[in-house]
Amino acid sequence: AFLDAMAAAADAGMRELVRLQQAQALMERKLIGRRASSSLPSAIDLVLSRPMVSAAMVAKVVKVTPRGALNLISELGIRELTGRGRYRAWGVL
Repeated sequence: AFLDAMAAAADAGMRELVRLQQAQALMERKLIGRRASSSLPSAIDLVLSRPMVSAAMVAKVVKVTPRGALNLISELGIRELTGRGRYRAWGVL
């Protein structure tokens, strides 16, 4: 039973890794033609490293304004997880 549980956990981990690699490849396509000083690569790294990000979190880490963080998030095309207007959070699904 223990080995079956370990095999199931390893399989789930590999599926998650493949999902995140596909999301990263999709988001990195949006970097083509961008300036070298763009904040978008930092935003991509943050989104992939956390299960959920808020605009304030992106603004703080990437060092842009909150409105700039919302623009970066909209360019990435990630999914909103909360469904709220006041406090919104996004993540890769």
